[in-house]
Amino acid sequence: MENDKKGVAAASPANLAELVAYQEGSVVSREIIRQKTGTLTVFAFDAGQGLSEHTAPFDATVLILDGEAEIHIDGATHKARQGEMIIMPAGKPHALTAVERFKMLLIMIKS
Repeated sequence: MENDKKGVAAASPANLAELVAYQEGSVVSREIIRQKTGTLTVFAFDAGQGLSEHTAPFDATVLILDGEAEIHIDGATHKARQGEMIIMPAGKPHALTAVERFKMLLIMIKS
């Protein structure tokens, strides 16, 4: 199988949750795809870690791969667990906090 620059085999199944490892007190990320039209990035958050509030010019979809997160969108808090997803709308402030260790796939589509 041919590998891309991110070490993921093209045209072959990959376990997303295994592409990043938890690190104590840290947030770890690994970009899988970067195109002009969007990105796929896998993250691992240790308990209590997160991403501070920010906005993005495009919708962002989070798919929880493992664990549980609080996702804050435009003043509302949502809990998401393994197997669940949430769309963070463009232009709305959002943040993420690890209730417990969690992994996610972030899907950004720009067009």
